[in-house]
Amino acid sequence: MRLVVCLIATVISLSVPATTILQAQESRSSDGNWPQWRGPHGDGTCDEIGLPTKWSTTENIVWKTALPEPGNSTPVIWGDRIFVTQPLTKDGRRTLMCFDRNDGKVLWQAGTDWKEVDPTHDTNPLCSPSAVTDGERVIAWYGSAGLFCYDFQGHEVWKRDLGVQKHIWGYGSSPVIHGDLCYLLFGPGERSFLIAVDRKTGKTAWQHDEPINTNGTSEAPFASADYSGSWSTPVFRTIDGCDQLIISFPFRICAFDALSGSELWTSNGTNALAYTSPLIADGVIVAMGGYNGMSLAVMTGGSGDITASHRLWRHPKTKQRIGSGAIHDGRIFIHNDPGIAECFDLKTGELIWEQRLTGSSSSTNWSSVMIAGGLCYTVTQGGDCFVFRAGPEFELIAKNSLSEASNSSVIASHGQLFIRTHQHLWCVGKTNDQKVSEKKD
Repeated sequence: MRLVVCLIATVISLSVPATTILQAQESRSSDGNWPQWRGPHGDGTCDEIGLPTKWSTTENIVWKTALPEPGNSTPVIWGDRIFVTQPLTKDGRRTLMCFDRNDGKVLWQAGTDWKEVDPTHDTNPLCSPSAVTDGERVIAWYGSAGLFCYDFQGHEVWKRDLGVQKHIWGYGSSPVIHGDLCYLLFGPGERSFLIAVDRKTGKTAWQHDEPINTNGTSEAPFASADYSGSWSTPVFRTIDGCDQLIISFPFRICAFDALSGSELWTSNGTNALAYTSPLIADGVIVAMGGYNGMSLAVMTGGSGDITASHRLWRHPKTKQRIGSGAIHDGRIFIHNDPGIAECFDLKTGELIWEQRLTGSSSSTNWSSVMIAGGLCYTVTQGGDCFVFRAGPEFELIAKNSLSEASNSSVIASHGQLFIRTHQHLWCVGKTNDQKVSEKKD
């Protein structure tokens, strides 16, 4: 059945005009762009080398721009444009801001009004999903306010009302683009579904409804919609000739055919809360749960329930994890919520090392690991940016404090780093000019 689905998907893909899906994806993942949350490969890694390793609030800061209010989303970049989702809570607006990457100037801010009260956690401001861009348009999800698409001048191209999203801790999954489709995990909450829409028109291609798994655990209250759910963002890989969308749901990790939406395989073994995105390398897929949850690894391939046939390892209890890890040279690197960095062997799950990263204020970490040039970059809630070696032994390269709270992740583009704090958007680059250029909204 999986082979039939893949063959059908291949035939469908031949009808895509002008270019193949693979060529389209490659064009959107090159030239130093950071087009989506987790970067050009969707896994927190990039091909940048020679990035800055040391900076402060004045040293190696190209510019910083003031933001209207706190937000958790990570910037995305295409060419000379930076896009950041931004709530304007007092005005009842959900917006997308566009900045000039050369000097941090605000070029435009577009959005929509939403006067209803959306429940969320104090540490998870509204508009926490990152935007996604294909170089012609940029798409942002504002939770209950809808899914919106803009051109690069800030004009609205299309919008979709997907209904009310409701969860006591809010939302956080980011839209992603693959081929001619944009994908979004709508949820968590009683209404949770994975939807694929045409990136040019917003028209639905397919939708998978994910029911609440009340049989996944006997431990209350995690079988309810209030205390379970997924904030995971899908990852794409071509496996056995098929473009697969891989995602973590409560109690399972699974894959769908990216074009048809047919489920290809599933493996249980995680817990009720899925905060992180899947990690994939060297024929291995890793899913990590949150709130003292579980982690597991499965081999790629297979169909149906692959729990027994493809599982490599499983950790029955782990540290609280909000941010996602990244893989380098056969090892998993992650910076956990309590401020502890860990390194695991990808194929065995063996812990190679762990190290507490102590910040100047809060060491709690929600950022995802970014790996470039063999180095890991993270930023804590206290605004301390850690750079450490992605190797078999822990080596701290630098600790750089911005002295501003952050739940975002560090990203890289054309030799520079970009960091979103609750107060500013920062551009970090190698410079001898100690005077910081600050733009104010």
